[in-house]
Amino acid sequence: MRKFLVVLDETRECLNAMRFAAMRAAHSGGGVIILSVIPPEEYQHWIGVAELMRQEARERIEAHFEVFAKWMRDRQGVDPELIIREGEPATEILAVIQSDPQIGILVLGAGSDKSGPGPLVTQLTRSAGNLPCPMTIVPGDMSKERLESIT
Repeated sequence: MRKFLVVLDETRECLNAMRFAAMRAAHSGGGVIILSVIPPEEYQHWIGVAELMRQEARERIEAHFEVFAKWMRDRQGVDPELIIREGEPATEILAVIQSDPQIGILVLGAGSDKSGPGPLVTQLTRSAGNLPCPMTIVPGDMSKERLESIT
């Protein structure tokens, strides 16, 4: 089964990437893997506080995942898998892709403000020629109706 890897983060454009991945998976008989990466700077504080911050970050990620997972199951018939990693987002994305040969497409949401598409999209498009799978970049301000029509 081909899987769509989509990144769950704190950005607004993440929502459209989730929708796109779920709709494409539903229409093609695929699966969805939702990856969330906790950057190292989030937990490099005092030793006692670091573990608490990691746990809070994981709980926040799991709560967001449950919202998306419920929508995917109820509306698209897709039961997503959650992977949580700690490290640099681009490095962890590549590691997940390389660890699962069923991942066929990386789906990222692009920001639509004046600052550009976002650091992750910028970083990964620079090395797109070396990625082990195709990458789909979903505009963050694309309407739900337009997403439905193209998936």
